[in-house]
Amino acid sequence: MQQPPDLETVRESYDRVADAYVELAVGRLEPEPWLRAVLAAFAESIRGLGPVLDVGCGPGNVTAHLTELGLDVSGVDLSPRMVEHARGQYPDLRFSVASATELDLAPASLGGVLGWWSLFNLPREALPGVLRTFAEALVPGGQALVGTHVGDGDIIRTEGYGGLPVSWTTHLYRPEQLAGMLADAGLEVTAELRLPARSPSLSPQMLLAARRPA
Repeated sequence: MQQPPDLETVRESYDRVADAYVELAVGRLEPEPWLRAVLAAFAESIRGLGPVLDVGCGPGNVTAHLTELGLDVSGVDLSPRMVEHARGQYPDLRFSVASATELDLAPASLGGVLGWWSLFNLPREALPGVLRTFAEALVPGGQALVGTHVGDGDIIRTEGYGGLPVSWTTHLYRPEQLAGMLADAGLEVTAELRLPARSPSLSPQMLLAARRPA
């Protein structure tokens, strides 16, 4: 799958905000008991099935957390600066720069794969192909875990973490839309967690877990 041209702008934006993202402790799991519970269930459900890939890993917080839960996890991210932070914070783990649209994954090579609030910037036409890549890379019984923002339409972002200038689009999805795309990719949805908006200016969120049939 070829990289969409506008993802280069997304890459530049995340490089620009990466330092502030880490300084503001965005995405840290310590204050998030429900998210930690989902990751614990995910780890338990795929334990022993094979390695795990955290796609769009950012500074590596989820990658590290799943490693602590006993999984063999590596991370990839579109932003080189985010990967620098991940390597700096977790030097014993494996991180590399890669786009979700350019993953070269061997069939049935992973026990699990995550798109932890990392796929909503993808052009809408690119997301189904990325989810098919996830599905094909999973072993039977392996699971994908995808988090995103809930709603209709798009949100154009021009300001990011710390008030820095960015240029990206947050594509919103209804749970049934994302569940349908996962099903079309060949996966069975096994669990869903919905999270309310944390402020009037933010959208609700959701996590879907989906399994490759045995």
